Amino acid sequence: MAARGEQTLAFGPMKPVGLKDPRSDRSPYAVVQLRQDNALGSLWNMVGFQTKLKHAEQVRIFRTIPGLENAQFARLGGLHRNTFINSPALLDPQLRLKSQPHLRFAGQVTGVEGYVESAAIGLLAGRFAAAELQGLAVMPPPPTTAFGALLAHITGGADARTFQPMNINFGLFPPFEKSAKIRGKDRKQAMSMRALDDLCAWLAPKQAAE
Repeated sequence: MAARGEQTLAFGPMKPVGLKDPRSDRSPYAVVQLRQDNALGSLWNMVGFQTKLKHAEQVRIFRTIPGLENAQFARLGGLHRNTFINSPALLDPQLRLKSQPHLRFAGQVTGVEGYVESAAIGLLAGRFAAAELQGLAVMPPPPTTAFGALLAHITGGADARTFQPMNINFGLFPPFEKSAKIRGKDRKQAMSMRALDDLCAWLAPKQAAE
């Protein structure tokens, strides 16, 4: 991200949304989030600091951050590898391998990004597998829901030639008809309400059977 420009990080993981300096009541230019990593409170993680910098350079730069001038670093950052398959080319809408339908994929390896998204795809794979074992027909969740939008994206909606891991976002949801003329925050609110209604309808037959 930093390679894109000097301002990039201030509008990404260091964006100071909703934070103010209690001394001046002003919003800071950028912030660094620290997450407690042990019970004693003596070890803190700098969130979002995966980097390709050499260790000595990381120490030098991090100590220029106000408050970290004398920090002792227990470990330094590195880029983690995200291994995933080309799901749009390989998987069907029920997360089965097209060439070997007895195999299903779930979680991050399918090309979703994030803990919630990975758990969601795992949940869907489990429901699909359970239904198949019971001889039941199960439809994928509607694309108007977060479950359905993400599933549709990784199993065909994305371009297999340029496929990259994706978080759930409103850009994956099908738009409203032009006649609806819903914009801005109202559009996202309307999409959320539509998703809840459609998800309840999708779950209703299963709840009745249970």
